[in-house]
Amino acid sequence: MKNQVFRKLYIVGLTGFLFAGCATKKATFDASVVQSERSVAVDNAKENKAAQLKVVQKVFDQSLYQRNLVADLTVTINTGTKNITVPGILHMRKDEVVRLQLLLPLLRSEVGRIEFTKDYVLFINRMQKEYVKTSYNDVAFLKSNSINFYALQALFWNQLFLPNEARISENGLTRFHVDLNNTSLAAKNLVSLSTLAGKLNIKWLADSNEGLIKQTEAKYVSTENGTSTLTWSYQNFKPFGSKRFPMLHEVSISTTATKGRKNLKATFELGSLSDKDDWESYTTPSSKYTQVKVEDIFEKLMTF
Repeated sequence: MKNQVFRKLYIVGLTGFLFAGCATKKATFDASVVQSERSVAVDNAKENKAAQLKVVQKVFDQSLYQRNLVADLTVTINTGTKNITVPGILHMRKDEVVRLQLLLPLLRSEVGRIEFTKDYVLFINRMQKEYVKTSYNDVAFLKSNSINFYALQALFWNQLFLPNEARISENGLTRFHVDLNNTSLAAKNLVSLSTLAGKLNIKWLADSNEGLIKQTEAKYVSTENGTSTLTWSYQNFKPFGSKRFPMLHEVSISTTATKGRKNLKATFELGSLSDKDDWESYTTPSSKYTQVKVEDIFEKLMTF
């Protein structure tokens, strides 16, 4: 009798041990599968991040080496009610100034000057001997798009930029997101890059083969002030040194931040490019000139 009881206990114990062993093996197998899947996911994420960084680096590397850029240009401005085309001159010096000089047709004497520096914006109306020297926050279309000097400089120089930063560090390159799965853009040999800073969303379209920026869009969305969108498109790239630079810039500004919707379009068509540096970075208005409001001088510059 005792032997039979012992035999039953042995069988039950052995069966339990076998089932426990199977359960342990299954748990171990499940854990290894999960770990393997996690490893694959991590590897895929690393590969995706590396692929994105490669694209950002390629676009970043297309920036010009030159410190100065000077070019004759034709400026066309469309306010919605009128179209104005005048000759001009563009002077740019990295981290110092972007200057647009507006000239009289044929005579080519200067009638207006717009100068952007790190510290101020300067508008000069030589016809009425008036000027405005003010901060970026006092210029509506710059404030409404959260655009400071370094952002504006990057737009003119056809470069990437990070909001409120003077330059992009190596770590800064990781702050750009690249959409690698947009097949419709890929079919056009384009790739989308973007970055977000608060209410400001910036997107770039770049040539996927050459890394040249074809379009920049900065959209500022505010519950209080509505939506402002600045779109800057680039065409007709020509060699300048070892890089290429767009000879046609098309700018569109749309905002509801002011009373009613306002739209402004401008085209900058550049002539031959030069890197000459025999010019002053900053303009000092004549003591004979009168300082006026931004709105007054901007309106007059658009009507000469």
